[in-house]
Amino acid sequence: MQEKWGKSKKWTVMPSVLLVAAMAVTGCGGGNNDKGSNASPSVSASSSESAAPSESAAPQESESAAPAEKVKLEFWAQKFEDTTDAWFKKWTTEFNKANDNVEVKLTIVPGDAWAQKLKAAQAAGKAPDIMTMNYGNIANAAKLGQIQALNDLMDPAVFDDLYDNVRDFVTVGDKIYAYPKLVEPSAVLYYRKDLFQEAGLDPEKPPTTWAEVLEYGKALTKKGVFGFTTAQNAADLGWSSWGLQYNASGHLAVTDDWSSADVNNGAYENVLNFYQQAYQSGIMPKQQLAGYADIKPFGEGKVAMAVCGSWAIGQLRNSYKDILDKVGVAPMASIDGDQTKPTATLGGWTLVVDGKSQHAKEAASYISYLLAGDTGIMIDFFKGAQFSKFSARKSVDEAMKSDVDASKDAWRALIAEKVIPYSKAEPIYPWDISFALSTAIESAMKGTSVDKALAKAEKDINDFIAKSKLAGTNPKQ
Repeated sequence: MQEKWGKSKKWTVMPSVLLVAAMAVTGCGGGNNDKGSNASPSVSASSSESAAPSESAAPQESESAAPAEKVKLEFWAQKFEDTTDAWFKKWTTEFNKANDNVEVKLTIVPGDAWAQKLKAAQAAGKAPDIMTMNYGNIANAAKLGQIQALNDLMDPAVFDDLYDNVRDFVTVGDKIYAYPKLVEPSAVLYYRKDLFQEAGLDPEKPPTTWAEVLEYGKALTKKGVFGFTTAQNAADLGWSSWGLQYNASGHLAVTDDWSSADVNNGAYENVLNFYQQAYQSGIMPKQQLAGYADIKPFGEGKVAMAVCGSWAIGQLRNSYKDILDKVGVAPMASIDGDQTKPTATLGGWTLVVDGKSQHAKEAASYISYLLAGDTGIMIDFFKGAQFSKFSARKSVDEAMKSDVDASKDAWRALIAEKVIPYSKAEPIYPWDISFALSTAIESAMKGTSVDKALAKAEKDINDFIAKSKLAGTNPKQ
């Protein structure tokens, strides 16, 4: 399944090839945070000392000729799929083989133990030098000094390789605090081409507007098959609807300074109306067949169109191979058909350097090697993920056009070219805000008037802002 980034847990404002690698490590001198960089002897100093025929010169030369002690780095990665864990292990081993001066120790930490283990390590001053971090945590971690800016630790060119929207995800002020590993769009439209044909619809023309989704859904609904499905409970709606909120309104549920709710307006009325109409029209099941993140009902033929994240590609390819030639993949429809407007948010994972690491330059050299260097390393990861996850780097996507496997994958190309460039970051405000809005969506789906549902959401969000003293605390502002 997907690398999850906190869908099920309650959010708070968190306090909480080898030539490339060789070149990166060679450049590991200096830096205010680099207390281990002087472990490597200076070639010029060694030559100067050996040229002096004094008695003191001999021990200096002998001392400089001695092997430098390796800089040992701790890297903690959250537990994901077995293929991801294997990829981390494989390329960390390769990095260590290629470097005489730096050694990385990889520790895979189960997700349910991550927060407690990291908090304890930070309190004891033993946090790992390098760790995985999702996009939603970066701004607060940077504000609190828990992670270091990478601008002076990595070649500036590696940041130019990032897509503009994703680069913004890891930027706070004028500093970049993480390097992206992957992105996963939260909303992609999957549809059955064979069922389109049976309903008299063109299988090469999926719906592009919300109105068409409703129209096609009615045509596709028949005995034993629902025309459409998406999230329909508050917990799933809380995160899966972010893209459609952006699509209709151009913003999310609060003002940029987090001072008040921004939902009781016509744009949000459109969002709730869409969900309400989809549910009450009969094209969706009254009882949810599976959670939003699970494409199983679609794979089993119980649904003709389903909105799910990009990770569903892996599930379809692993569990429903017999229908793959009948599956169409498209961007989720836009409110007005303009598919350059966002319909998805991008979750995903990055690597960061701990704010107190004594070997920041060396840690950054490992991140450069693994995520920002040879495109083949990242292509190896995306192949293992069956191209259900996507690159934040332009050069990797360009290289995939020449890769035998990647170049043949039409689904990968479509999402990379037509979904990711227009997607937005997940919000970093507390989950309580998202849940208040998603509760309103579910309430409207079940029969509450849209006006009444939005009024309650507005009150609940404003009450939470006041109680939490949230106004003015956006770390990105």
